[in-house]
Amino acid sequence: MGYVEDIRALVGQKPLILVGAVALVIDEDDRVLLQQRKHPLGRWAFPGGLMELGESTEETVRREVKEETSITLEALWLLGVYSGRNHYLVAANGDPYYVVTTAYVCRAFTGTICIHDHESLDLGFFAPETVSSGLVESHRIIWEDYRRTALDGVPPGIYTAL
Repeated sequence: MGYVEDIRALVGQKPLILVGAVALVIDEDDRVLLQQRKHPLGRWAFPGGLMELGESTEETVRREVKEETSITLEALWLLGVYSGRNHYLVAANGDPYYVVTTAYVCRAFTGTICIHDHESLDLGFFAPETVSSGLVESHRIIWEDYRRTALDGVPPGIYTAL
């Protein structure tokens, strides 16, 4: 059993606060990698997931992206940390939780993209103008922040080492 399952055994169906991380993986044509998820069914999102015990958010996003897409992320920069009422989710099994999501941008990666987990229906790079409408709501907010940052020329936040 994993960490979340252990906690669930103690608290039942009460909402939890969990920590996650996502990556906005941008290719050389300025397209962003999106994952079509099985839950919520058919919705598009940035690859990422929930933290395991002892991980940093950087380790979380690197592990999750590798599991979901088969690629290895190189240098990351911190876009922001997102939390609050708009980050309430219900897992496929019905368990409710709030997530504190750390969003990173990555413009360099290695490997070939392919579905490598049980959570994905599809993966692909999309032009910026096509992204907003299909994203899950919490990721749409992240995307808007990224677009504002990219368009306004605001320097990225904190760089992290490999």
